[in-house]
Amino acid sequence: MTSRLSRRDFLKASTLTALAASLPSWMPRLAFAQPYNNPRGDVLVVVFLRGGADTLNMIVPHGEAAYYAARPRLAIPRPDAAGEALRVLDLDGFFGLHPALEPLLPAFRDGQMVAIHATGSPHDTRSHFEAMDFMERGVPGEYTLTSGWVGRHLGSLAPESPSPVRAVGWGAAVQQALTGGPSVVAMQSIIDFHLAGDTALAATMLESLRSIYAIDGGSLAAAAESTAQAIDLVQDVGYADYMPDHGAVYPENEFGQALRQTAALIRAQVGLEASCIDLGGWDTHALQGGAEGQQARLMTELADGLAAFRDDLGPELRRVTVVVMSEFGRRLEENASGGTDHGHGGAMLLMNGDLATNTPVVARWPGLAEGQLDRGDLQVTIDYRSVLAEIVGQRLKNDALADVFPNFTAERIGLFSA
Repeated sequence: MTSRLSRRDFLKASTLTALAASLPSWMPRLAFAQPYNNPRGDVLVVVFLRGGADTLNMIVPHGEAAYYAARPRLAIPRPDAAGEALRVLDLDGFFGLHPALEPLLPAFRDGQMVAIHATGSPHDTRSHFEAMDFMERGVPGEYTLTSGWVGRHLGSLAPESPSPVRAVGWGAAVQQALTGGPSVVAMQSIIDFHLAGDTALAATMLESLRSIYAIDGGSLAAAAESTAQAIDLVQDVGYADYMPDHGAVYPENEFGQALRQTAALIRAQVGLEASCIDLGGWDTHALQGGAEGQQARLMTELADGLAAFRDDLGPELRRVTVVVMSEFGRRLEENASGGTDHGHGGAMLLMNGDLATNTPVVARWPGLAEGQLDRGDLQVTIDYRSVLAEIVGQRLKNDALADVFPNFTAERIGLFSA
């Protein structure tokens, strides 16, 4: 059979060829891929510090005498401390950054990063499992609702996007926050996702999935086809050749690479709306360290990754919101093992190109003196859901807050300019 090329087909092919030539080398096939809707608002990146991060040593209240009295070994020296090589990096005269977070200092000074202090869950549990479960489901103290807050956000916008990778959970399993959401993929690595480059094995797996699709006409078929579509789409991204922009250099660790791959998916415009990334190891009961040590190394990993992500995105950070959170803070007083035990109030970090606040730290600071604490812990004066609700409403452009955070009325904090 002779194939005839119409003038319309020729012009369409020529346009696609020109478009493909203009694309970066790392995404050559995406010009021909199915177009997916961009999110109605920002892409959401949730970084969860697993283990209960000691945020008093991250966003340090160096203007609070009780902080130094309670932590003779672990406290970070004041910004003006003489003879100390590593000191608090002052932010506003009262709060400052741990020196290991110095890579984030430019973001704070440029108004692209803010800390929300004395925040957390109103539930008083000090159990890691229970606190994480409540926080990720967005319903403290409630056991009946099984979906996660990010999953409910995506579900409330479900008809808007056909993308098979609307959300990615970096890890072996989907994070609880994503549970119940449509088109959610658990992916340790874009490259590992199609079996470490073993194309024959990947093809066999895809064929098996599509065989299931052909046999079953119900939910199993839908799941198989969705997975197959996600694999196809992720393979098209060309992550192995992705070149970060603006001279950004990601650290060679799982956290840094998850951020790098998130940036690749954002740039590829595959319809990504949310990315959840875990950074564990924050349960520092012993040998926590102060300006140096175990927790400082974790903070270096966090700061290096986020700073590279910010550099890579450049102006595109205006359409991305990053929130860093942990299940609870640590007790004010250091313990006999050179660490800190499970506490209550903590701090969240927020990075975005359209922050409204003119202060690097937002807090209704309750104080750390005796009589101001919650059973020896920093009080929670801002419910973490109010922070997340402001993100969902103002940055993700989703007004279904009653669905995302049921039975909760958020208070306005005023974090964003738009």
